[in-house]
Amino acid sequence: MTNLIKKLDANQYNLKDQVVSINRVTKVVKGGKNMSFAALVVVGDAASGVVGYGSGKAKEVPQAIRKGIESAKKNLVKVNLTETTIPHQVLGRYGSGQVLLKPAPEGTGVIAGGAVRAVMTSVGVQNVLTKSLGTANPHNVIKATFDALVQLRDKGNVAIARGKQVEEL
Repeated sequence: MTNLIKKLDANQYNLKDQVVSINRVTKVVKGGKNMSFAALVVVGDAASGVVGYGSGKAKEVPQAIRKGIESAKKNLVKVNLTETTIPHQVLGRYGSGQVLLKPAPEGTGVIAGGAVRAVMTSVGVQNVLTKSLGTANPHNVIKATFDALVQLRDKGNVAIARGKQVEEL
């Protein structure tokens, strides 16, 4: 979780947003039903390997999306990637959701479902195999995907931790 400590400035990245899910919520009150919308949004810069997610709630969809984007920009994460894929296999967990990410050879593409695909394309991964296990709830799936991405280590840090040269790994 060392990546989450250092805050990333959203203004220095070319962020693209992607709406993952929009949920219509109804609250029954004395006068009738109050409708509102909840939006789950992923923002990312594919060139620099930065991604974030956020949730926004409002009476109208565009305002909910705008709030979600603002929330997503506040919790950006820098991800360790190799050229077009991830460095190693990793399993992310959140609640009852689990997401398995596997590196894939060039030309494979992003093999992923809705919520995981949004995160992978936003962070700039072009070749990856994924499997979403457990819940299909997009909130938990995205949080599990972020847990997996934060666990990724690059060869330089692993070599230093083991006291070896990068070529020995």
